[in-house]
Amino acid sequence: MNKNSNAYTFIFAIIIVTVIAGLLAFTATSLKDLQDTNVKAEKMQNILGTVGVTDVSRDDAQAAFDQYIKKQLALTNKGTVDEKTNAFNINLKNEVKKPEDEQRYPLYIAEKDGKTFYVVPLYGAGLWDAIWGYVALGEDENTIVGANFDHKGETPGLGAEITTDWFQAQFEGKKILDESNNFVSVTAVKGGAKPGDEHGVDAISGGTITSNGVSNMIEERLAHYLPYFKNN
Repeated sequence: MNKNSNAYTFIFAIIIVTVIAGLLAFTATSLKDLQDTNVKAEKMQNILGTVGVTDVSRDDAQAAFDQYIKKQLALTNKGTVDEKTNAFNINLKNEVKKPEDEQRYPLYIAEKDGKTFYVVPLYGAGLWDAIWGYVALGEDENTIVGANFDHKGETPGLGAEITTDWFQAQFEGKKILDESNNFVSVTAVKGGAKPGDEHGVDAISGGTITSNGVSNMIEERLAHYLPYFKNN
């Protein structure tokens, strides 16, 4: 075949593309187990981080998780436990698309230093894409003891600030119930929360929509756990 012909060029290009695609597919398949293991370990690290168990390596994540997480529950919207569903395997990205009565709400119950903590997974919408995270409540099922958030595509220096320590640390000590035990959640306040506000944190300057997304996410997700806390 004439190497200077268009036919040769097209055939050569097709062969190269096919070979590269095959190699990429093989690589992706070969690395899938490792990727899944890393995702699982990172999830465990994030859950543990909300109750103050930090500096856990990915290699040690499973052992630490087994040590501190005493129960993993899949709750219904009535506050009952679905014994047939594995809480850890629940994918909130898919779950939130279902009707509320069909959703399952994962809850992790941790014990550390003789105290019990309740870790609630979160999932919501930021400015550009999904945001998610975890919030841990103390034994009173009211006081936040830790929180962490992440995002898929928020703006660096603005909405992406939800991943920073300064933003997340604000939630520690905040209350989700008022003095009459009514659910009020915690809100990121534009312009800054007032001193002594037990239910407000400072919103991100220039990241109002993402801050509101965090507020809405916390309120929407936590509301589904109130029946369980009331019954237990």
